[in-house]
Amino acid sequence: MLPLQGIRIVDLSNVVMGPYATQLLAEYGADVIKVEQPGGDDARRTGDAVEPDMASLFMGVNRGKRSFVLDLKQPSSRETLHRLVRSADVLVHNIRPQKLAKLGIAPDQMLAVNPMLVYASLTGFGQTGPYGGRPAYDDVIQGMSGLAAFSHRHNGSRPFYQPTITADKTVGLVAVGAILAALLKRERHGKGSVVEIPMFESMVAFTLVEHMYGATFAKSDASMGYPRALAPWRKPFSTLDGFICVMPYTDKHWRELLLATNHSDLAQDVRFTSIAARSEHTEFVYKTLATILSTHTTAHWLHLLAQLEVPAAAINEPEALLDDPHLKAVDFFHYTDDPKMGKLRFPGVPVLFDGVRPRVAAPPRLGEHNEEILREISLSEPTTTAAT
Repeated sequence: MLPLQGIRIVDLSNVVMGPYATQLLAEYGADVIKVEQPGGDDARRTGDAVEPDMASLFMGVNRGKRSFVLDLKQPSSRETLHRLVRSADVLVHNIRPQKLAKLGIAPDQMLAVNPMLVYASLTGFGQTGPYGGRPAYDDVIQGMSGLAAFSHRHNGSRPFYQPTITADKTVGLVAVGAILAALLKRERHGKGSVVEIPMFESMVAFTLVEHMYGATFAKSDASMGYPRALAPWRKPFSTLDGFICVMPYTDKHWRELLLATNHSDLAQDVRFTSIAARSEHTEFVYKTLATILSTHTTAHWLHLLAQLEVPAAAINEPEALLDDPHLKAVDFFHYTDDPKMGKLRFPGVPVLFDGVRPRVAAPPRLGEHNEEILREISLSEPTTTAAT
């Protein structure tokens, strides 16, 4: 039995941030009903596809859900939505606040239908403040939250976005934790909650965990930015035949590595003897390590560093992950045969419950579960037409 078995989630979210959160909840056992407008989630048409409306991005964040088509703009759909919400424990959306009341899904409207509901809003900036209600996407939030500026400080050339939709996925993870906390509150205190998860504030909090640095002390003029993370030499190091990722961190790591590479003088150098000193002299420390690692092959260093118990690894190309021996041994990737799309492969659920990895279920086709869900909420006649 998975932890969220018996929990029903009405998912009104679109694209990545909300759907990623609800997919994780589905993987933990929740029954997630993905309510889609006629035409479906925009992500259904984003990425590679071998079947219309089943693009790779959509399948990456909607596995294990049931699709229910309902046109929220039509007043005739209101009663259907209410019946669905009355059957649910959680409602999730990423709709801008100013549109909610008109659609009949504002927090007070939904809690009037189901007072025990956990109502979760994932938005760019929440409802209040000068940015409240503004639209936002991952790239915009990476820029506003300081992530792009810190990439500039690191590479010294220009700001860059991280090559992954960091804000969407990180805020999705924040949402999972907040929703689970609200469900626990309901369990303990017998009442629903309204949970707001704004992207901007979430990503500022995420970015400044280490980068608040000197600004932590409000009366200090010390600058923001964790020196080790921002050092230009903090990157995969060149070896004689490729690259290697190395993270000597403790005093013991550095001392044994320097001694093993015949640098006993540096092992006594005060710039290497403590974490505080290494932080102060980050550039020197990393440049020195780069020089040392450039003298032998990647295989040589991996062997030596393993003996020294210094964390290190070669760089994996993304394609190599499909055949990674560890991922194979733990049966991480999930394969399934689809009658229309053929053999499909998905990343597995990273979390194990009682030693068991939850199975990965297929993503739904648009409107695939309309009739089934209508029967469950005791409607005799469908109020919308399911797309095929």
